[in-house]
Amino acid sequence: MRISKYAKAAVSAIAAGGGSLSVAVTDDTVTAAEGWAALIAVLAALGFTWAVPNKTQTDV
Repeated sequence: MRISKYAKAAVSAIAAGGGSLSVAVTDDTVTAAEGWAALIAVLAALGFTWAVPNKTQTDV
């Protein structure tokens, strides 16, 4: 199965943002700091996941 690094980065960004926002809404409000934290989590997940190369068939 071949997954592009863009798809891999998008899924990790959605997971990071969703996890961060799910913690933020436990008190039924999202403050500015929690919003910024979620944005930073999404950007960090995009960057780090996109930077790591996928394994090639010869690496398996």
